[in-house]
Amino acid sequence: MGKSKKSKVRGVGGGDDLIDSSDADSVGSSSTALSDLSMSYATEHVGSQEFILDKYIDALYEKRGSTREAALSQLVDAFESFILHGLVENKYATLLSLFNSSIKKGSTKEACLASRAIGLLALTVGSGSSSHEIMEESHAQLSRVLQTWPDASKMISALDCLAVVTFVGAADLAETELSLKAMWDVIHPKSGSNVGIIRKPRPPVLAAAISAWAFLLTTIGSWRINADSWKEPIAFLSTLLGAEDRAVRMAAGEALALCFELNLLDVSFGEDDDVENGGTVGSKSKLFLDMQALKAKISSLASNLSMEAGGKGADKKNLTDQRDLFQRILDFVKYGECPEESVKISGKRDVLRVSSWSELIQLNFLRRFLGRGFLKHVQENGLLQDVFDIKTDKAETLSSTDKKIFRSGEEKGRALKLNKDRRLAQERKNAVMLDLDE
Repeated sequence: MGKSKKSKVRGVGGGDDLIDSSDADSVGSSSTALSDLSMSYATEHVGSQEFILDKYIDALYEKRGSTREAALSQLVDAFESFILHGLVENKYATLLSLFNSSIKKGSTKEACLASRAIGLLALTVGSGSSSHEIMEESHAQLSRVLQTWPDASKMISALDCLAVVTFVGAADLAETELSLKAMWDVIHPKSGSNVGIIRKPRPPVLAAAISAWAFLLTTIGSWRINADSWKEPIAFLSTLLGAEDRAVRMAAGEALALCFELNLLDVSFGEDDDVENGGTVGSKSKLFLDMQALKAKISSLASNLSMEAGGKGADKKNLTDQRDLFQRILDFVKYGECPEESVKISGKRDVLRVSSWSELIQLNFLRRFLGRGFLKHVQENGLLQDVFDIKTDKAETLSSTDKKIFRSGEEKGRALKLNKDRRLAQERKNAVMLDLDE
């Protein structure tokens, strides 16, 4: 065996460190690096944590693609495994620039990892000016990926990332609509700006685009939009209930259930809206009739899909999932029964409960996006706790080391309060004594 090549990586202190350029050795193995990070968290060595993260960041400057891929993989693992808000709040701009560069110039694998890293970075910094900057700086690059129709995995990663950064960082409806449109141009290409050659998305891309679109649509509840603008999207989604791919049918079903919940199929009337000249049906009346027809069509298709027979060789689990989903959709459309789901977070009392299509879609999307890091983020990430209105028993979610620190802090707080109460009581007593002396 020949000697392994060496490459330079900028050291944290500004010097150069010689490290092996192979994936395994370029920035240390993922398991070892994460173990080091875990130890630094347990012992509260902030300098060690920063050193480890800076080592990953330095590797992203390397010319060798495999080195950058390894560093991105480890950064993604770190974002999933820990809540790194305190460590990245002053580094997010550097990280974002490097991630965007990987999307633009890297391999498909590197671009997918970088897209995921940007989404995780936004979830880590939380809502505010930093996440808004992340959304603004990454939007153009992600939209370009969706317009060029590259590898399916690269498109799916870009769709997920765009959904997350907009969900966290968008400040108003206009910014959300911009991302919704970019996603809709993938779902229904002929309605987009890339006319000429109409490309049809592959089923995995189509299902991912619908899921990302629905996830973002959950945020427009407080922003009412003209019902007429929803007629075409809802009509097209209803046609996808007949798609051959089961994942596409289920994604379209969830999106339509959300449209029902947001009352996007409802048409409101004013006094002069019913009829136009000569007693003919007015435009709003026609829209109302069209929407009623769509409701009936969707209900009928949902009923059929809730009872679909599984043919020979059918995937029984996915078929059962489809039947359950469309039965829930049917119960909601017909009887107003909201879907309910609960996820145990930690301890005996902490449970995440959802009871609407908006909440269920947010839960499913974020659970899928965060993967194994979902529970960690729900337990400790303030953004997710705000999204799902979670009030956790903090002591139960901490490690044994952190519990000692937490309890010590609680005891210190109680001692400070008692001292303050004693001091105030003594001051009141002294004031009374002064009054008596006078």
